[in-house]
Order: sequence, then structure tokens, then C-alpha cells
Amino acid sequence: TGPQPLEAVVSTQSTGVDGKFLSGFFDKGSWSECMNNWAKTVITGRARLGGIPMGVICVETRTVECEEPADPANLDTETKITQQAGQVWFPDSAYKTAQAIKDFNREELPLIIFANWRGFSGGVRDMYGEILKYGSYIVDGLVEYKQPVFVYIPPYGELRGGAWVVVDPKINPDAMEMFADRNSRGGVLEPEGTVTVQFKQRDIVQTMKRVDPKYRELFETIQENGSHLSHDDRKRHVNELRNREAYLMPSFHMISTTFADLHDTPQRMMAKGVIQEILDWETSREFFYWRVRRRVLENDLERRIKSANKKLEHGQIQSMIRRWFIEAKGPVMNYLWDDNSAVVEWLSNTEEQDSVNENIKILEKDALLSKIDKLANQNEDISFEAIVSLLHRMQPRHLEEVRKMLNSAATSKDDSEPAQ
Repeated sequence: TGPQPLEAVVSTQSTGVDGKFLSGFFDKGSWSECMNNWAKTVITGRARLGGIPMGVICVETRTVECEEPADPANLDTETKITQQAGQVWFPDSAYKTAQAIKDFNREELPLIIFANWRGFSGGVRDMYGEILKYGSYIVDGLVEYKQPVFVYIPPYGELRGGAWVVVDPKINPDAMEMFADRNSRGGVLEPEGTVTVQFKQRDIVQTMKRVDPKYRELFETIQENGSHLSHDDRKRHVNELRNREAYLMPSFHMISTTFADLHDTPQRMMAKGVIQEILDWETSREFFYWRVRRRVLENDLERRIKSANKKLEHGQIQSMIRRWFIEAKGPVMNYLWDDNSAVVEWLSNTEEQDSVNENIKILEKDALLSKIDKLANQNEDISFEAIVSLLHRMQPRHLEEVRKMLNSAATSKDDSEPAQ
């Protein structure tokens, strides 16, 4: 039967010809699907990317059958089989997605989501099935996610409606990033829906009057000479106008739909700042390998910095790491900060890490001094006793340095006092 579409994307498959293999996104033989017999419109599993273990969430693009078994305790029930469309979140698949996110977070795995959803199912049965609640579970899982999360709109995929809302990086900007393939699309409304709302038929007719000379001529003839025309002539002109409108309508509708589609391109998403980068499928595996490695190493370094000084926020730590990188490479090479492989090399270099370790020690020292200073300001009596206790524990050479500093401070104070 040949490889399934999902398998062709995530795993390496045998071509059946001379022992050759068709390369997939992840490492050969590393893909392992989980919860595969439940909620088949979403596929979840684990795989390795260049040896890095990752959690994976994909979407099924084909229509699948959902089997609801009969209740053994009720003889009046029977097995129900319903069709579920691809690229749509149903209550069961939304719950499966949320559960997978929570599992991967507990396992401390980086997560990649191949986002190709048109939205959530909104039928009455789905509302009774608590589709909104399970959708909110996805948001809760992503908000709590501590590892890097990569949302990737694959080639010819699209991200629409409420599906965009629940995987938007703004949910957890410290951990989430979004990327889009060059041939993908993204937006809350599809082009047809945008045209229906923003560019109605009356707006298309006004455009016809403005750009089509023949339509404009017929319309002006009826408007200006309508009272002077005979009944038959007026009827003939009106019919010609309607025929012209019917003739132009498909073309104008297609043009307006194409124009609306231009707002959903990756270039437009990039301009609005909702994605980090536009990717090509041929090089996406290499890009994500370096990007995942970089984010994992940065996360490890951020945890070390956070343990040294718990007051630092994520943005401050990122700026600090960037400053250390530029100091190591030199101001002329600061453009390498956007090169994932260069940052990975710096973070993995043992010699470079020696300077990073020194910087972390300085942070620990500053944090400790700040804490001591705060305690000293809160209670001067305890500060005096603490200083005396520390003096008893100091080495002789340190005591000599303290004595010199105290003498210098006393001399400076005497000099600053006005003469009587």
C-alpha cells in the first residue's frame, strides 16, 4: 500500500527498491506513535531529531472513522460509527492533544507541533462534548510548558480560526516559537470568509463601475437617460447590465479572493511579527536540528543563571547571554547571534564555558552581597554582630585588608569633617 502521508513526513520509509530509504523529518527508526487508536484526527508520538528526543504532535488530513462502542450494560445501545474530517479538532482529539502536551512536559521533552488545522468543530454535539473545555486544556498545557515549543506550519498547510488561538506563541512567549513553510497559509479567516465579510457583492459592483468601461457606460446610460428611454430600450439596457455583471462577477470574485489570500502568506505573517522565520521543507530538518540544540542549551544556561540570581527575568537573562556571546566573538561578529549553529558551537565549547562559569560566579557573588546588604539595612544591631562573627572567622591576611580599609575610611571621614 505504500507509506501513509504522516509516516512519509515524520519517519524514514523504505522505498522497496534496492534497499533504499526515503528520508523523513526525524531520524530513521525513531518515530514511536502513542495513543494511536484514540482520536485519530490527531497523531501524537515521540521521535529523535539528530539524536535529540522530542515530543511530536501532527494532524491527520484525511477523513477518519470514529467508533463509539455499545454500552454492555444497556441492550438498547449499539455501536456508532461517525465520520470525522481531517484538519479539525474534535472533543476527543483536542483532549488527546492536551494530554500529550502534559505528558511531554513531565518528560521534559522539547515539543514540535506540525500545525495544519482549520479550527475546532462547532456542532451542537461537539458543544455537548465539551469541545471548549478541551480546547482550553491545550492552552493550559502550553502555558505551563517549560521546554522549547516549536509550532511549524508545514508545506501547503494552513492554520485557521480557533486553532491559531490555542497555539499562538503569545500564550507562552518564553518557550514558544512559530515558523511557517514558504507554501503555507495562516490567518483567522480563510480568503473566502474574508471576502464575504469585508468585500461583499455590493462592494464588487462598485469596483466594476470604477474599473470596467463597458459596465460603467451601461450604468450611466440607465441613470442619465432612463427617463427618456422607452420601456423596451430601458429593459434591454438593464438586461445588458445584469449580463455584464454576471459575466464579470466570477473574475472579480477570484481577484478579491486572491487579494485576501495575499494577507495570509508567510511573508505577511513575517511582516506582522507572528512568525520567527520562513522555512523551506528541503532544509527544515537541518534548521530545526540546530534550533532545538540551541534552545535546549540556552534553557540549561538560563536555569544556571536563574539559580545564581532568582530576581532575573527571562528577557534580562536572554540579553545577558547575548552580551556574553558578543564579548566572546567580538563586536564585529555580533551578526552570528542569528546563526543557530554558531551559538550552539559557543555554548558547547569548553573553553568558552570557562568564561561563562566565571560570569555566573560573579552573578552569585552580586546576589549574595545584595542579600547581605538588604539584611544589614533591616537591622543594624544584627549587622554589627554579624560583622564581628565574620571577623573571627577570617584569615589573617583578610583581617589585615579589613584593617587597612577601616583606617582609610576613618581618615576620609576625618578629612571631610569641618574644622571647629
